[in-house]
Amino acid sequence: MLREILVRMRQGRRTMKYPAASPPAMPDRYRGRPELSGDPCPEGCVACSEACPTEALEPGIGHLDLGACIFCGDCASACPRGAIRFTLDYRMAVSRRQDLMLAEGQRAMTLAHALDRKAKRLFGRSLRLRELSAGGCNACEADVNVLNTLAWDLGRFGVQFVASPRHADGLLVTGPVTGNMELALRKTYDAIPEPKIVIAVGACAIAGGPYRGHPQILGGAGSSLSVDLYVPGCPPHPLTILDGLLRLLGRIDDRDGSRDRET
Repeated sequence: MLREILVRMRQGRRTMKYPAASPPAMPDRYRGRPELSGDPCPEGCVACSEACPTEALEPGIGHLDLGACIFCGDCASACPRGAIRFTLDYRMAVSRRQDLMLAEGQRAMTLAHALDRKAKRLFGRSLRLRELSAGGCNACEADVNVLNTLAWDLGRFGVQFVASPRHADGLLVTGPVTGNMELALRKTYDAIPEPKIVIAVGACAIAGGPYRGHPQILGGAGSSLSVDLYVPGCPPHPLTILDGLLRLLGRIDDRDGSRDRET
């Protein structure tokens, strides 16, 4: 036991200081928020949209549906003039589905806003979530689980995952919501006491992901429930998920990315 204590003392603090300090640097190969060049495409060029496996990109790069994007990078590779690039920006969580529609030349997104005053008073310091995998591949579920590890320690923000929806304040949905999971999703949601929030994590939970358009796929959590927070990605980076949760709780100021002065 003494040896274990000495090892922990040598290791020191393992939990990141974000958001009190700058977030960890993202690796060069990370694909974050995409940007679309404002320059017009050559007439008839549809190379990028044809390469997109989820039809998230409008022909001619009119707009990109970030909610349907699986961040495969095929569009950027196919574009003959490099009009699409993936940045290192992890901040992509939004409060409205339409805010995930990126237009040509757009350099910023309308990021998620905090809950209203009443909800923030209820959930701002203590939020219990029930996670439901509605037919997902477990990639999003794995990155959600990362937030509970020592380095991230989601519990320090008062956010915890619970086993029973009756003990929860909200529902975090992953997966495309298959026909077989529709009833389970509805029953889980109904079991959560009012007021409650819904968070859709990943391209599948937002728009169906690579299964989009399949007859047994309902097209994400928004097809059945009213969603309060959309976190895009396939899967979203843990930092993207954490950033969205903190914005929802009013712990990050949308204007400069710093902590909310009221908390």
